[in-house]
Amino acid sequence: MQTQVGPGATDKTVCLTAGRAGRIAVFLCLVLLPIAARAQAAAKPSPPAAARTADPVIAVDHGPNALIQESKHYVVLVSLDGFRYDYAKKYGAKNLLSLAAHGASAPEGMIPAFPSVTFPNHYTLVTGLYPEHHGIVANTFYDEQRKQTYEGTDPKTSADGSWYGGTPLWVLAEQQGMRSACFFWPGSEAEIRGMRPSFYLHFDDKFPEEKRIEQVIAWLRLPAEQRPHFITLYYSNVDHAGHDYGPDSPQTGAAVKHVDELVGKLWARLNALHLPIDLVVVSDHGMARERGPWINLDQFPGIDLSGFETEGSLLYPKSEEAAEAAYQRLKRVDPAFVVYRRKHVPVGLHYASNARAGDPVVVATGPFAIRAHGPKAGEEDKPPKVGMHGLDPRQVPEMKAIFYAAGPDIRAGATVKPFDNVNVYPLLAELLGLQAPPVDGSLNVLSGILVAEPAP
Repeated sequence: MQTQVGPGATDKTVCLTAGRAGRIAVFLCLVLLPIAARAQAAAKPSPPAAARTADPVIAVDHGPNALIQESKHYVVLVSLDGFRYDYAKKYGAKNLLSLAAHGASAPEGMIPAFPSVTFPNHYTLVTGLYPEHHGIVANTFYDEQRKQTYEGTDPKTSADGSWYGGTPLWVLAEQQGMRSACFFWPGSEAEIRGMRPSFYLHFDDKFPEEKRIEQVIAWLRLPAEQRPHFITLYYSNVDHAGHDYGPDSPQTGAAVKHVDELVGKLWARLNALHLPIDLVVVSDHGMARERGPWINLDQFPGIDLSGFETEGSLLYPKSEEAAEAAYQRLKRVDPAFVVYRRKHVPVGLHYASNARAGDPVVVATGPFAIRAHGPKAGEEDKPPKVGMHGLDPRQVPEMKAIFYAAGPDIRAGATVKPFDNVNVYPLLAELLGLQAPPVDGSLNVLSGILVAEPAP
């Protein structure tokens, strides 16, 4: 059963709707509705652009936490989209730097999966799988078997669980009788392996930023039997600024300081609850300043991509012969990119085993904007964004992301060298006391940041 709780609902309506789920009726009426009402009241006197009310929280009745789960610790996982690994020091993000001093950090960055873009990496963080294994190989891609295109910003596909492989942490928790909540995260709106989080929202980037923190705190104030132990939170401010103005701009610096203030407020509010909460702050990728105009793959002599399905720079041939012909013609035409037949993509990219990646595979050698085709006749051709990502993080260090963690289970002042982000999943499962399935990551990579268990 799903219950929507939002500014337009009444106490009576929600209580009747939730009547068959007695345990959740009380907190739906007494906790979530007041939060929504306050958000609505705060929005009324604001200018029209700021007065938009947010989508309601959706509650899914999975029953209470299993008794064995109630006493376990909590994890709040925060994503700061596009927050480059060196931004905290570069722009003086005092709260994140304090978080590092009180807990653990990766001073030289965390290595995102290739391609270093939003949807693949957010989903890697919560599944422990590289994109070739969980299936979300780009923000937008084509599936030859389905004859369909996945688009991360289109709810028709992003909320369709049949696109997603692996077992996201919120699904893992729910499967083991532990309640979860997602305040935005790619994949969290989809029913995956027959499960959704106990609480989630439809994505709305205009949702008031501090109200997101209020909702997280409200979830953690629920009765113990209903309180989610795994919670996600997401902010996109830094990514937008980096794209629009570049990573070295005053606007990006201001965005960094703004989200750092939000992290500081969240951390203070979490500490005031006096619960065993581990706060983990990550990003999906970094940012580099784009160089040059668009590179259209079909502009080079002898290149005919008219028979291909294409999405951005991804190429989907109709035949093996077409794939080989495109590879032979593209492999030496421009130093801005290298081209591989998919089966020969370097092992370190973990991008060779899924047909959704296309064939041949084009990999930029630097911050160059590459696409298969330019716009059609009569369509506007906008220049590339000032900042970009998606590159191989081992070749372009500006792609590296952040990792900070603090809480009762994390050693103060611990640092780790750059590590693949697939290793975050087994760490979070360990913090939550969940049994994790085999994944591409290993707990061994980050086990050194954990507080040692007391000797018997």
